[in-house]
Amino acid sequence: MGTKRATYLDDRLLTVDEVAGVMRVSNMTVYRLIKAGHLGAIRVGKNYRIRSADVDRYLSDRFVRVQGQGRG
Repeated sequence: MGTKRATYLDDRLLTVDEVAGVMRVSNMTVYRLIKAGHLGAIRVGKNYRIRSADVDRYLSDRFVRVQGQGRG
C-alpha cells in the first residue's frame, strides 16, 4: 500500500479544466474519456482530479507519426 500512495504523492493532480486546456478539447470530452475508462481519474468529493502521468500516458498511446513528403 505504501508504494501506491507514493505514486500519487509524486505526481501532480490536474482539474478537468486544466486537462481540457492541455488537450485543447472541451471539459465534456474529458468527462467522456473518464467515463469510458480511457483516462484515469480520482474522485475528490464531486470533482475529478487527473494525474499528469495519466494524461501523458493517454496522449503518448495515441501519438502518430505522419509520413511526410520528405525533408528539405
